[in-house]
Amino acid sequence: MGKRKAKAKPAPRKKRDKLDTVFSCPFCNHGSSVECRVDMKNLIGEAICRICQESFSTTVTALTEPIDIYSEWIDECARVNNLEDYED
Repeated sequence: MGKRKAKAKPAPRKKRDKLDTVFSCPFCNHGSSVECRVDMKNLIGEAICRICQESFSTTVTALTEPIDIYSEWIDECARVNNLEDYED
């Protein structure tokens, strides 16, 4: 006679690491001074430096995380710097 099959145990769920919400400022290079906030009520994301008071805001979606706002700010800074290089 055959044995009964044992039920397979479900694989343990992996815990996701939390993404950062505090970053270094691209203007004053002060570490962990930029705080990113996501306002889902108004669909606005803000990144503000506590040291030099530089700020950046953008529109957000339901999937937007603070790292996305910071990345857009860095991309915008790079785009503006490239435009200035071509104007000379």
